[in-house]
Amino acid sequence: MNQPLAFIHPDAKLHPSVVVEPFVTIGPNVEIGEGTHIYSSATIMEGTRIGKNCNIFPSAVVGAVPQDLKFRGEDTLAIIGDNTTIRECATVHRGTASKGKTVVGDNCLIMAYCHVAHDCRVGNHVIMSNATQLAGEVVVDDWAIIGGGTLVHQFCHIGGHVMLQGGVHINQDIPPYIRVAHEPAAFCGINNIGLKRRGYSDETINEIMDIYRMIYYGGLNFSDAIAKVEAEMPASEVRDQIIDFVRHAERGIIRGTKH
Repeated sequence: MNQPLAFIHPDAKLHPSVVVEPFVTIGPNVEIGEGTHIYSSATIMEGTRIGKNCNIFPSAVVGAVPQDLKFRGEDTLAIIGDNTTIRECATVHRGTASKGKTVVGDNCLIMAYCHVAHDCRVGNHVIMSNATQLAGEVVVDDWAIIGGGTLVHQFCHIGGHVMLQGGVHINQDIPPYIRVAHEPAAFCGINNIGLKRRGYSDETINEIMDIYRMIYYGGLNFSDAIAKVEAEMPASEVRDQIIDFVRHAERGIIRGTKH
């Protein structure tokens, strides 16, 4: 761990196995877990927690203060889970008084030039491709894949197992299991390839397809479509998850393309 060309604040807590390369800066109130590698010129700022076996690449910044004018210097955190990679020039900011922490989960890949703003919550196994930008308090659920250059509006919720085309602008919530493309962003079917890769059965995939046909192509508004799904589809984990997501979508869900 000892690296004479790096600055490590004496209050920082690093596991002895952590590798710190030259020109790294690690501030106070930082904790870094076993097996993590901090590459040259990365900056780990106050209030950061990094788990085990992570890789923080050159010029990445984790734990910078939020770009939020309401921030008043309160004690907040930026938390990175285990086995997560943060590539070159990516930024993950601390939380504000709103949530108190920004969280990136386990087994994530945050590619170069991505930004995770204050109070975001990024789940496990999420891939954010190059230059994806999350505004404050965005939620991204497990196994989401976000294409490069995607811009996500503040407070949006991106459901699990979605696939977002690169370059889309997201200003509404994205229900789970679907594909999103076009401008403006729209529902383009379900992420059946991703679901098969993750072990979902053909029966479950067909069930998800049937639910979204009712929601997007049944000629009903979303509230009535969800009521129809609840009345006509037997209860199941995926059915109930989709119903709950749509009913609680604070920004509304994205529209569909013409069938």
